[in-house]
Amino acid sequence: MLPSTGLIYRSRLPSAMDTLNAEQSAAVTHGTGETAADTRPLLIIAGAGSGKTHTLAHRVAHLIRHGADPQRLLLLTFSRRAAQEMAQRAGAVLQRALQLPPTQAPPGLPWAGTFHAIGARLLREYAPRLGLEPGFTIHDRGDAEDLMGLVRHETGLSATHKRFPQKGTCLGIYSRVVNTREPLAAVLASTYPWCAAWEAELKTLFGAYVEAKQAQNVLDYDDLLLFWAEMMAEPALAAEVGARFDHVLVDEYQDTNRLQAEIVRAMKPGGQGVTVVGDDAQSIYSFRGATVRNILDFPHQFSQSARIVTLERNYRSTQPVLQASNAVIAAARERHAKQLWTDRGAGRPVQLLLVPDDAGQARWIADDVLREREAGLRLKSQAVLFRTSSHSAALELELARRNIPFVKFGGLKFLEAAHVKDVLALLRFAENPRSRMAGFRAALLVPGIGQASATRLLDAMAEAADPVAALQAFVPPPQAQADWAAFAALYARLREPALAWPADMELARAWYQPQLERLHDDAAVRKLDVEQLARLATGFASRERFLTELTLDPPQSTSDESGAPHRDEDYLVLSTIHSAKGQEWRSVHVLNVVDGCIPSDMATGTTEEIEEERRLLYVAMTRARDRLTLVVPHRFYVTQQSGGGDRHMYAGRSRFIAESMLPHFEQLTWPAADAAAPLLAREAAGPVMSIRARARAAWR
Repeated sequence: MLPSTGLIYRSRLPSAMDTLNAEQSAAVTHGTGETAADTRPLLIIAGAGSGKTHTLAHRVAHLIRHGADPQRLLLLTFSRRAAQEMAQRAGAVLQRALQLPPTQAPPGLPWAGTFHAIGARLLREYAPRLGLEPGFTIHDRGDAEDLMGLVRHETGLSATHKRFPQKGTCLGIYSRVVNTREPLAAVLASTYPWCAAWEAELKTLFGAYVEAKQAQNVLDYDDLLLFWAEMMAEPALAAEVGARFDHVLVDEYQDTNRLQAEIVRAMKPGGQGVTVVGDDAQSIYSFRGATVRNILDFPHQFSQSARIVTLERNYRSTQPVLQASNAVIAAARERHAKQLWTDRGAGRPVQLLLVPDDAGQARWIADDVLREREAGLRLKSQAVLFRTSSHSAALELELARRNIPFVKFGGLKFLEAAHVKDVLALLRFAENPRSRMAGFRAALLVPGIGQASATRLLDAMAEAADPVAALQAFVPPPQAQADWAAFAALYARLREPALAWPADMELARAWYQPQLERLHDDAAVRKLDVEQLARLATGFASRERFLTELTLDPPQSTSDESGAPHRDEDYLVLSTIHSAKGQEWRSVHVLNVVDGCIPSDMATGTTEEIEEERRLLYVAMTRARDRLTLVVPHRFYVTQQSGGGDRHMYAGRSRFIAESMLPHFEQLTWPAADAAAPLLAREAAGPVMSIRARARAAWR
């Protein structure tokens, strides 16, 4: 319980609230204090750089201090790190407000996490009432794709005479249908038109895929939301789960999909206690199933209309950056109106730079980056953003030629490394003996066990009432008998109820080490990842929690196939705009601000797609703190999708920079007219040879 009385708290609260501006304070105190009678849901429209996280953390702390039970507060974010940061910030606010000693920790937030993590927790808790087995395991995207591929083969769709979608495409279609709540036919028509002829076969495939998951007692990412939403469609269960939480707060609401919005509305149909935070102008993830409609329509989705508080004061950018950004987003067809402003001062004007081609674009940016560096701006404080990863190819070559170090977002993810997947497969197979994908991968690690033997083993386990006994009774090929005996003994130990976690990990790691050395030439490098996995294991209470949390919120880096160590003192940041969301740099260059790139020529089929491309440019522009340059190459090269080489295109300035907006930009051309003077002088001097005469002479 929190100490102190409300009187003491009120005398100390200003010291914790004095960092809030008037709009932030209104959002934080909604429904408490003077506004206690206001029970409306709250929509916080948080413009770029307006202190969204700061505001939400203060609201969490304010609710707790005004009597909200942390156990009855549900905070939904889009990464576990965001949930942890929110809890830490809220705790810090409470400590300042209450003047708690450093040794006394503020209350935690046990129900803070991602939609998927909270969904997994509730589904496991309510599993018996939902027809689920509580011991289900969760497939990551890779495992789900592999299972889709296996079912695709078993249903005979891999032997068609015409091109049938590959397993990754099939999973993408399935996932989009689930998350958007759109019919299969509509998804095929809008997103996968070349697959439309296979609608009937895909429906059969997806049905078989669902059956396979149920037979193996596994769920994929999409199931965690789908089953939670279906659970909330049952009025009694929805009322029961909703009653467990007095407050439901959702961060980054513009990135939610229809399933997630349905869940929030079903839990709190009246909207009381609901707070969502987001910015419709930064909704750029429709390719993941997110829809801007959730935040645009939120004010009228509950039995009482929502209160809207708009955060317009920007703490990141200079006024010229904000004026240009405001002008771009003001042209949106539909939006929550806001006008970002700052008191940071005038600052440099936003540059709109016209260059001849993408090679010139690369040279100018390299020159400019070095100029800024010599002026005292570190490379790490500068970023180059682009719509698609391939757009930076010419720049990367120029940077390498000029010895300018850079880091480009991307690379192999931790859970995609073969050796990490091997160890996790062992643990998943021990946790869930009916997980066919984990069992198949684990069995193939045994020397002498091939695909036929692994399939025979898993078929026997699937048909047996006791799959563990079936594994122990399995007769392997003669060449595998000794190694199989060691594997069977390991499996028996991993299934012992008395085995205390993380002893499971140590047993699996000890057994896997010889296999790692046998399978990989760079075993010493890969061993580091396995050791890291073991260290991660110590932070979880059980094998089930470890497997669940690692799947839902995986580490991002791995030593597998990594490049040389980066020992430069500094480096420039290259990033796609999607990856840059939530980041900021003092200086930002945006590449290829031309039609065909922004908006992408692949995203101009509908008005909705074009509007999202506008928001994408807005997100790129609002990453800049002090200096922003939009680069417009007159000619640029694009890679042919057919692999038949490159072609160049001519394009004009992006349609999102309209003529009426140009007063907000400083327009420049490179090279300048005086730089081209030597070339003009040479042309004026007259020809020194007749190239036409030489061409005619070649045929005489």
